[in-house]
Amino acid sequence: MKYFDLQVNGYAGVDFNSNTLTTEEAKRACSALEEDGTEGILATVITDSVEAMKAKIRRIVRAREEDETVRRVVVGIHIEGPFLNPAEGFIGAHPRGQAQPACVDVMKDLMDAGEGLTRVVTLAPECDMGLATTRYLAGQGVVVSAGHCNPSMNQLQASIDAGLRMFTHLGNGCPQYLPRHENIVERVLSLSQSLWVCFIGDGIHVPGFALKNYLRAATLERCLVVTDAISAARCGPGGYTLGDREIKVGPDEVARSPDGSHFVGSTATMPRVERVLRNLGFNDSDVTGLCRDRPRRAIGY
Repeated sequence: MKYFDLQVNGYAGVDFNSNTLTTEEAKRACSALEEDGTEGILATVITDSVEAMKAKIRRIVRAREEDETVRRVVVGIHIEGPFLNPAEGFIGAHPRGQAQPACVDVMKDLMDAGEGLTRVVTLAPECDMGLATTRYLAGQGVVVSAGHCNPSMNQLQASIDAGLRMFTHLGNGCPQYLPRHENIVERVLSLSQSLWVCFIGDGIHVPGFALKNYLRAATLERCLVVTDAISAARCGPGGYTLGDREIKVGPDEVARSPDGSHFVGSTATMPRVERVLRNLGFNDSDVTGLCRDRPRRAIGY
């Protein structure tokens, strides 16, 4: 089976967020992705200083220009941040000190660095004053995705009206404990008819039984899965990085912060995600839709 992944931070020992990413490293990661059946990805750049993010985006652009394998596999870029909610829990593994309110001029700088390759931008709607950045991105044909956020129902609906079309890894990028009913997960599920709803499909970030419930509630037709893979994907236990972050992967192959307090990306591969979905009872058509067809359709590819 072939896969298409909208959120890959790194793979096979290679960190797309590294300050020293080389074309040869990017090729190694992309070759491994192809070996695992992933025919296309969005290389994901997470929150950092704006200048550092621009430099990381440019390295990915350069790697595509210099190597055919990278050009074939990396079909675009997913910019996740820096316009995220800095509150504890919602900021997740992103550096809180680099989070900032959305700004059209900053977004234009990041887009310019991507030279037309930006396909998805994840931001917090409540941090986008007047939804100006959402409107700008939608007008540029970029898929605007909410994530690491806690908008009210009214804010979320207004953002959809302004061009929001996706939600990034629902059930993650939020505190472990939330109010029973008035929470971001319930709000998104209630508006899923207007959004592509993404989940990390490793069976760890969202336990299998909960993932099955979410897919049923949002309906398969509106859902897709990603790996949110980091450099540790395909590598086993050890120490890894995501940008400047140190990550520990234990025998359970779960990527965590050094103190073990929270997840930092995923070690998942798409074949592993497929196994999780099949163990939950999903058939060939369901898996293809979640892992390939709808991710492609969501970005118009």
